[in-house]
Amino acid sequence: MLLLKLFLCAVSIVPIFGGYLADAFVGRYNIILGCGLIYVIGLFLLPASAVDYKNWFGLHNEISTETRRRFFLSSLVLIAIGTGGIKSNVGPFGAQQVENLGPKAVQSFFSWFYWFINVGAIIAYSGVAAVQQNVGFDVGFLIPLISMIIALLIFMLNKSNYISSPVKGSVLKDTIGVCCATRCKGFRHAREDEGGPYSNEMVNGVIAVLRILPVFLLIIVYCAIFSQIGTTFFLQGERMDLKVGSSNVPVAVLNIFDTIIIIVLIPTMESFVYPFLAKINRSPSHLQRMGIGMIFAAMSMFVAGILKISRKKDISIIGQKLAGNTFNASSISIFAQIPQFTLLGASEVFTSISGLEFAYSQAPLFMQGVCMGLFLATCGIGGYVAELILVIVDAVTGSQPPDSWFPDEINDGKTEYLFFLLGILMIINFVIFDIAAYFYKYRNRDNYEISVNA
Repeated sequence: MLLLKLFLCAVSIVPIFGGYLADAFVGRYNIILGCGLIYVIGLFLLPASAVDYKNWFGLHNEISTETRRRFFLSSLVLIAIGTGGIKSNVGPFGAQQVENLGPKAVQSFFSWFYWFINVGAIIAYSGVAAVQQNVGFDVGFLIPLISMIIALLIFMLNKSNYISSPVKGSVLKDTIGVCCATRCKGFRHAREDEGGPYSNEMVNGVIAVLRILPVFLLIIVYCAIFSQIGTTFFLQGERMDLKVGSSNVPVAVLNIFDTIIIIVLIPTMESFVYPFLAKINRSPSHLQRMGIGMIFAAMSMFVAGILKISRKKDISIIGQKLAGNTFNASSISIFAQIPQFTLLGASEVFTSISGLEFAYSQAPLFMQGVCMGLFLATCGIGGYVAELILVIVDAVTGSQPPDSWFPDEINDGKTEYLFFLLGILMIINFVIFDIAAYFYKYRNRDNYEISVNA
């Protein structure tokens, strides 16, 4: 578990550095290509850690468990580095290719970009997972390796068709310099035309990023809510009826409903809802769409809490065995969780996609990678905020039932209160977000100037 948390932490933090390197020194194409190659090496080490060397290569002696462990840990490090460079730049790089078609094209790009990500997730959760389970991890690990190699080849072969932006040098150094040059008297003093050392473009860019940061901070609570899919939702599902016919379905199967609603809802919004709203001049802004997603997330928590109350009233005395552990489960089917997973999936269509578009459109051109990295980092931070909430809840309510909200055995606790608390926190966060959105001034990409009095 510690290893997994460290890996997820790296995956969430590295995009900031990947975005910075692309913006300041090497460019988005080069960082995507370079990190893609690092990713491939990491993916190569994954099957290397799992393959049966005697059967595959006819070796007389198997490699040691310690060597396999080194391969595996090295693969995680390389994949984290590769992911960081790709995640923070592939979105802005793709949007840059259609930016000259207007803001609607950029919005559509991010929607379909997210759609394809989730199609890939379904393939991974179903097809690749089935191969790993029924054939072997060595063969299963080969599928993403081959897929990544093909993707990189296609990416390289189309290099001449891409639009690329020039790098700007040490953006971080200049950003710090602009902040220091204000001397607490306002950004006017940092501008060249006011006797300062920095261009209007750089000063305006720093102002734009500082205005974006409060929005990003208010996404953290949303990400904490979203992280419940892999924690409290999973524990709740373990204590529900998993039987379909004569066999049990995997608890994690409900994740697919989060993905399905995304795959269905994105084309619906892009093909029907958004065009209709545009025709009647009611197109929602980035922040309005993000707020809608937060409401869906809060609703998901309330639905989970209500289900928890119903499930506790229907606990069976007959234990349900899973992976060697026995749980007293409800006779309510695990598929009763579909609404809460669906609501969280719907929230992604509004909050996550619009957040990506917001980070791209409101950041200055020379800081888009950094801003995208910062946005992606909120997801990782949100996971740790969720852990902090659990620590605080344990400290206040205790860890022993019946008063504990989240004991080791959730059947004996009051986990419904935890769900309701998370929903209330999301509503409070939404109200603050709504206030911030009301006062936020959008940056016009055709008119880069921002008030000199800022």
